[in-house]
Amino acid sequence: MPQLVRVDHVSLTVTDLEVSHRFYTDVLDFIQILDFGYGRIYLHNPSAFILALVAHPERAGGRFTELTTGLDHVGLAAGDLDDLHAWEERFRQLGVEFTPIREAEFGYHLNFRDPDGIALEFGVSKPDFEAAMELVKSGQLTKDQIQEYARQMLAALADG
Repeated sequence: MPQLVRVDHVSLTVTDLEVSHRFYTDVLDFIQILDFGYGRIYLHNPSAFILALVAHPERAGGRFTELTTGLDHVGLAAGDLDDLHAWEERFRQLGVEFTPIREAEFGYHLNFRDPDGIALEFGVSKPDFEAAMELVKSGQLTKDQIQEYARQMLAALADG
């Protein structure tokens, strides 16, 4: 089977390219690398994550909602829990719409929105989940082994 090796980029449709540009460069520290007029390409250093922002001339609709079929949210990884708290404080200082950090089964999440209401999330995995993902990334596990490992992790959480 052909391999999917990583997410290459995410492209978001926005209502105001200038407002979105300021959010992604000033708040999240992306660097603009290309400008096509109706769209721009950004790179994040050092993650090498590529983001495209596009203001299609024929775009329709208003503020984003995850209740419409399509994108629910984009999940980004923070370095650690201290970084997650630093992001939360940065959002507070810059007036970014966010919900406080929440603990979940596999880690911690900080949900926030861009100027169009597009749902974004910073997350930090708990050590057990991070170790599991490193095993998966190694390419040494079969599909059955991954599914069994996931069942074991979920059972351990339920027994919690």
